Amino acid sequence: MSKKTRVAVIFGGRSSEHSISCISAGSVLRALDRSRYDVVPIGITKSGKWVLEADNADRLAIQNGVFPEVDSSNPAVLFTADPSATDLVVQSNVPEVLQQVDVAFPVLHGPWGEDGTIQGLLELAGIPYVGSGVFASAAAMDKAHLKAMMQSAGLPIGPYEVVSNAQWLNEKDASLARIKTLGLPVFIKPCRAGSSVGISKVKSHDDLVAAIEAARIHDPKIIAEASIENAREIECGVLGTSTGPKASVCAEIIVREGHEFYDFEAKYVDDSVELSVPADLDPKLHEKLRDLAIQAFLAMDGEGLARVDMFVSGQDVVINEINTMPGFTPISMYPRMWAETGLDYPALVDALVQDALRRGVGLR
Repeated sequence: MSKKTRVAVIFGGRSSEHSISCISAGSVLRALDRSRYDVVPIGITKSGKWVLEADNADRLAIQNGVFPEVDSSNPAVLFTADPSATDLVVQSNVPEVLQQVDVAFPVLHGPWGEDGTIQGLLELAGIPYVGSGVFASAAAMDKAHLKAMMQSAGLPIGPYEVVSNAQWLNEKDASLARIKTLGLPVFIKPCRAGSSVGISKVKSHDDLVAAIEAARIHDPKIIAEASIENAREIECGVLGTSTGPKASVCAEIIVREGHEFYDFEAKYVDDSVELSVPADLDPKLHEKLRDLAIQAFLAMDGEGLARVDMFVSGQDVVINEINTMPGFTPISMYPRMWAETGLDYPALVDALVQDALRRGVGLR
């Protein structure tokens, strides 16, 4: 009998998206075929401690309105970046050495996970992993750098301004003046966060400072984006394959009354959105968006997977964001788009693991 592939599913983390990562990881754990894979669930607590989690997908779900978290009381896992020391060691009364991990599935959202940091650690350790490499992960996590990359590649983006921590502390009036040139409404966002945390839609310049300070709770660097009013919010999934990236069908997010935009509550709490999969689009426009998603993926040197978020007004399109580790529950947009394209959730998870093994680590 051939040896099973050992997959480390890594989740949680130090970012504000800790619980969302846990929810996504629960779905991945449930989907991995245990006849083909040995699964090692590794949680990272909010303080950064690595622990061996129970292989219990049901625990990693929202229960009675309570979001899941990594259990810090679990045995600590010692992880080394030395590629010649490939075993994981579990700290307990008697240290237990786990077998070598063949591939990692870092289901981490936000800073200290989706931003190239965990990817760099896995590269040093010589462990193949699902998703984009160090550079693409870092670039996509930073909304300002991503927009600059898209613009350099000749791809369409909307008007924006970036305010660094030093600029806000030392040049507040000048920073506000730059943002005001974008007009109203304007979105204020943390530059390096996801799941819509810390985002405000500002309709009065009197509210700018409060919105910026709210975003700075999550990231001292913020980005202001001109609102593209009455635009349709369209998303497309990209999947890396041995023959190049492929695009899923597109989907549309329709926010119901009570929410100004697709905020955290609408995404995860009160079911205030309609997710239309596939999106009701003219076939030529649909293909244009799929092609644009692949162009954006290639422009940032993406690998593995990404969800490309776009705004569409008539035939005009702008790229808003790219997520290199999008939400990954079966009802999340990325898996739903691929299911509609013909690749169901377990097959998608398997394809990503196999793609990671094929790519390996190092310069490629």
